[in-house]
Amino acid sequence: MAQRLVSVWQPFFLGSASRGAAIDAATELEDLGYSRLWFSGGFGENVAPRFREILDGTRRIGVASGIVSIWHSSPSEAAAFAQDAERAHPGRFLLGLGASHAVVVEGSGTTYRKPYSRMVEYLDGLDAAGLPPERRILAALGPRMLELSRDRSAGAHPYFVPAQHTAEARAAIGPDRLLAPEVAVVLDADAAAARATARQYTSGYLALPNYTNNLRRFGWTDEDFAAGGSDRLVDALIPWGTAEEVAAGLDKHYQAGADEVAVQVLNGGDATTFPADAFRALAAVLI
Repeated sequence: MAQRLVSVWQPFFLGSASRGAAIDAATELEDLGYSRLWFSGGFGENVAPRFREILDGTRRIGVASGIVSIWHSSPSEAAAFAQDAERAHPGRFLLGLGASHAVVVEGSGTTYRKPYSRMVEYLDGLDAAGLPPERRILAALGPRMLELSRDRSAGAHPYFVPAQHTAEARAAIGPDRLLAPEVAVVLDADAAAARATARQYTSGYLALPNYTNNLRRFGWTDEDFAAGGSDRLVDALIPWGTAEEVAAGLDKHYQAGADEVAVQVLNGGDATTFPADAFRALAAVLI
């Protein structure tokens, strides 16, 4: 795919703010030229209605779940939601699916085992319900899940990855599948402050084995994972600086093979305020 798409990954506001505030933010992002809005489907039994609310409240921007948990929402329910969204808003909703993490799933009272097999069974259920592969995408990190995303979905939506992983993912899924990594950023030119903001975010994810095991494959070690991440790791994962410097960091993922980058602006741990100024500044240099 030749066109570079710039999207937004901002789940804690788009998914949790009031309906009016979320739609206002979505409308501005649409007007700025962003391609798609990604936010979490949560861990409820049904696909969150917020996806449909934002589709109904906007005109053309895409909306994707990043992610719907395969341990909670059933394939038949997820397929029905996606099919209804497709009828109302053709081509705009993408069902993002993921196996999440053992500690998260077990903490919600659900047994976590054999996530790859569970994903295969879930995709079988979507097939039986009539949802075509092009309307779904997988949160994929390792080689087996990347291959599954190639064979049975529109592509891959990796999370918390350096550009090295984006290159590996492109090689794994081939040239014709969508590759849309999430990349968190900090708009702050002060190195100490920017890295401190980044570590508020990285510290939680570096406690999850799925992510650290993935990073180990690219040469990162326990020393890099300590205390929220070494400077080298933080800089590889989280572009920071001016809007132009952040854009240069995002460009590494495009150069590595990404079709679409889902940008998450880190807001100092504030999930209640939408970082509109940051997305305006990024739009001016990215779009």
